[in-house]
Amino acid sequence: MIGFIIKCVLAITSLWGTISLFANGYWGWGIVMIFVTALIGVFFFRHERIILAFYQMRLGNQEKAKYHFDKITAPQFLPKKQRAYVLYMQAVLGSQENGPAKTEQSLRKALAIGLRAKHDIAIAKMHLAGACAQTGRRQEALTLLAEAKKLDESGMMKDQIKMLQDQLKMAPSANQMRMAQMMGGRKKMPRK
Repeated sequence: MIGFIIKCVLAITSLWGTISLFANGYWGWGIVMIFVTALIGVFFFRHERIILAFYQMRLGNQEKAKYHFDKITAPQFLPKKQRAYVLYMQAVLGSQENGPAKTEQSLRKALAIGLRAKHDIAIAKMHLAGACAQTGRRQEALTLLAEAKKLDESGMMKDQIKMLQDQLKMAPSANQMRMAQMMGGRKKMPRK
């Protein structure tokens, strides 16, 4: 919240400074201040951590991208689409540490808020299918994989979707997992 207030004060001050420079006849400095005001305006509508994180993703440095996404402490104050992408990227990049339950919760929230690109929705549904498979909900995972396959128009994730579908065919169902837990796992026969 403090960052938002600072951005507002900077934007208003910069805009006032630009107008006063033009009014007093300092055209050269006024033109320079237009660029400064535009830069402040970009940061007013885009969170600087998101810009840095996507730049690190483009460079292929996922750990630094995860660091920048994790530094966004209050995504609820971001605009709707940016909040969806922050939740989406935090879930995808932190899926190993967070576990399937928290990853699933973040991905469902990001999908409910709304992701823009179809391939991002497809990746989110594929990760959701993986989380459902880990918790034993095979039918839901297969449904999500079918939806991800429809959304993947370029065929970029074709191999990953096929691999997940093959793994789901071999995975035990939730009922089989429950039965194994009740029976205490597989018992070894004593040696004679």
